[in-house]
Amino acid sequence: MNGILPVFRRSLRESWRGLLGWTVGLAAVLFLYLPLFPSLGGGGQLEAMISSLPKELVDTLGYDQIATGAGYAQSTFFGLIGFLLLTIAAVLWGSAALAGAEESGRAELDLAHGIGRAQYALESALAVLVRLVWLGVFAGLVVWALNGPSELGIDDGNIVGASAALTGLAFLTASAALFAGAATGRRIWATGVGAGVAVLGYILQALARQSADLEWLNALSPYAWVYHRPPLADGVDPGGLALTWGLALALVAAAAVALRVRDLRG
Repeated sequence: MNGILPVFRRSLRESWRGLLGWTVGLAAVLFLYLPLFPSLGGGGQLEAMISSLPKELVDTLGYDQIATGAGYAQSTFFGLIGFLLLTIAAVLWGSAALAGAEESGRAELDLAHGIGRAQYALESALAVLVRLVWLGVFAGLVVWALNGPSELGIDDGNIVGASAALTGLAFLTASAALFAGAATGRRIWATGVGAGVAVLGYILQALARQSADLEWLNALSPYAWVYHRPPLADGVDPGGLALTWGLALALVAAAAVALRVRDLRG
């Protein structure tokens, strides 16, 4: 392997078809859900339907603001389906980047061509990040394009913030998978840790919404860091956003160190 950023370039070259599939999937979800909002009476029918559901369920799913355009987009996409899709992509890509490459023997072969271990980890992380950023930007652009026709009434700046929050959450998940993969060399551990971070974060914020006595759990949940204040309605919390991205980058750095100091399985 030669040239500038060889691992990064190869990863993108080999994954563009899969990335295209994820892009189409996001587009399908957004074009399916967002245009439905006007047909629901500007949220009136939704409000009546949600009022018939148990309050605990409504709070858990974040449906308490679903009668507004911003709340509808947040509840259906950014906080639920979009979060789920990007989390799945992040876990798959993060676990494959280092642990998957080591289990297949590709990492050992690449490193034998003079690529440093830290460089290998950082370029792999960069490739995952670029793909996740593409999905986040694409989702934001589609929401922006549908904002007027779907009568959502979302401020353009808030769409940018919500997209950055969604991408940050996904990258944090991927970074956790990268770190676990670098530390253990086992894809099953990388997958478990990455998925665990996302699932635990969602569960903790859901529990925090059930009682004022449990609100302290929000401090432990990356999901709550960026979503405790509805980003599409009120703008994203800069502190929570910085904490999410900062922790993700710290895990990438830790992955580079872990891969550097550990013997590879081959």
